[in-house]
Amino acid sequence: MNYGIVTAALAGFGSGLSLIVAIGAQNAFVLRQGARRHAVLAVVAICAVSDAVLITLGVAGVGAFVTAWPAALTVVGLAGGGFLVCYGVLAARRVLRPDPGAALTTEGATSGSARRAVLTALAMTWLNPHVYLDTVLLLGSLAADRGDLRWAFAIGAALASLTWFTGLGYGARLLSGLLARPAAWRVLDGLVAATMVTMGGLLLARA
Repeated sequence: MNYGIVTAALAGFGSGLSLIVAIGAQNAFVLRQGARRHAVLAVVAICAVSDAVLITLGVAGVGAFVTAWPAALTVVGLAGGGFLVCYGVLAARRVLRPDPGAALTTEGATSGSARRAVLTALAMTWLNPHVYLDTVLLLGSLAADRGDLRWAFAIGAALASLTWFTGLGYGARLLSGLLARPAAWRVLDGLVAATMVTMGGLLLARA
């Protein structure tokens, strides 16, 4: 067994997990979808595959290009900040004007709502500049320090993303009893609204 490869992969797993496991808009969205059992596989797949793609780009050296062109992050920051603020406002509206039927249900969602979930997951991922900073720049630079073992590091980081989002999306079902109460959704939506509006405002301010 090549312990160098294993060590690099474990380092990538730990680094990736430490960056992903944080309260944020993307995690809040995955949690809500998982608790409602709504398009969970699609949302988890989008988040995990997107992270794997971005980590690959970072390891391949795209991080150097983004660093050389700061305007790219400014554009993404403006778009992502605006998106997060709008989504947060919608969540706050659900707190003030709750839907009596918003409690957790196990019925399948319509194709339209599934499409909306997919589009939201894509926007949460690709319009979030923190994702680029974490996966492309930070993980890319950490992987570069591993030299020839950088791809083992990348695989470990990608596995961390897959593990986290799978656990978050499907583990949320354990809260199904609690989230069957409409009042619980008001609390969750309140947390989501506060998180998204705060993050969106910070992104707009920095941009």
